[in-house]
Amino acid sequence: MRQEYHITSLVVHAAPSAVAQITADIEALAGADIHAISDQAKFVVTLEGESQASILKNIEAINALNGVLSSSLIYHQVEPVEEKSEETP
Repeated sequence: MRQEYHITSLVVHAAPSAVAQITADIEALAGADIHAISDQAKFVVTLEGESQASILKNIEAINALNGVLSSSLIYHQVEPVEEKSEETP
């Protein structure tokens, strides 16, 4: 099975009253990083993971957060993970 590494970015629009809680909830997700939050309660978020399923799980978790109005997938890249060869001395 080929190993992959996934990187995704999202713009998440939230209710202004929920920004603090949504920030904490997103930061608690494995592989999630918040890069910016606008005055209009829009978040720039990246998700990283070893499978498409892990990315989708985090997107679904973000969409289910109380106060999230919408999320838009901006970018998704898949990179193969190169296996390190063992060298013998």
